[in-house]
Amino acid sequence: MYRYETHLHTSPVSACARKTVRENLEFYHSLGYDGVFITNHFLDGNFVARKNEEMSYEEKIRLYCSDYEEGVEIGKELGIRVFFGVEMSYLGTDFLIYGLQKDWYLAHPEIMEMKKSEELPFLMSEGALVVHAHPYREDFYIDHIRLYPRCVQGVEVLNANRTELENRMAEQYAQAYGFYPTAGSDNHRGAEQKLFAGMESKTPLRDVADFIERVKAGTMHIFTVDRSEEVNDLTAK
Repeated sequence: MYRYETHLHTSPVSACARKTVRENLEFYHSLGYDGVFITNHFLDGNFVARKNEEMSYEEKIRLYCSDYEEGVEIGKELGIRVFFGVEMSYLGTDFLIYGLQKDWYLAHPEIMEMKKSEELPFLMSEGALVVHAHPYREDFYIDHIRLYPRCVQGVEVLNANRTELENRMAEQYAQAYGFYPTAGSDNHRGAEQKLFAGMESKTPLRDVADFIERVKAGTMHIFTVDRSEEVNDLTAK
């Protein structure tokens, strides 16, 4: 089976990520993954230059895409595929966007002025797969849980950094509305991550469009990896 990480954050683009692109790719390659989707926090989230008012929208997009572009080159060196994704945010409510590339974002600065109830359907109309990430996440900075059942096509039913309850509720939500189920690690810590989730297939992905087709066809399957003992052993030394 060919395994893919669908939810990965890298430094420096995601301000909360602890590991660089190279550190992440070398790690995933060592685990035998065939590819990863770099899904850093977008300009509306924990993006490293979010509050830099001196940077133009275009400059921010080019900076945003720099980790992915670096990853493509490193991936060629290592032999691991790197795909482009985005994690958009609204007050702690997050969405994974697959299928739109750098040129599309450069051409559409108006998305920064849209409400999510406008933006997400627009992204879908432009060919994106929109997945609600960890929809039942609870945390100190999240005032309340928000659902957008008419604005997404998929739900991350298994997020390796969320609780069993949160993932179970996400799965029930997806089943009730008939959303495409996905899984990802939401990895911000590289090799320090203990639990992993992702999507696997019998044959390798050709590109992001192929991934979207397979998710919709139900031919991508969820897998999990537990490295708790290995990580605990490393940190204990």
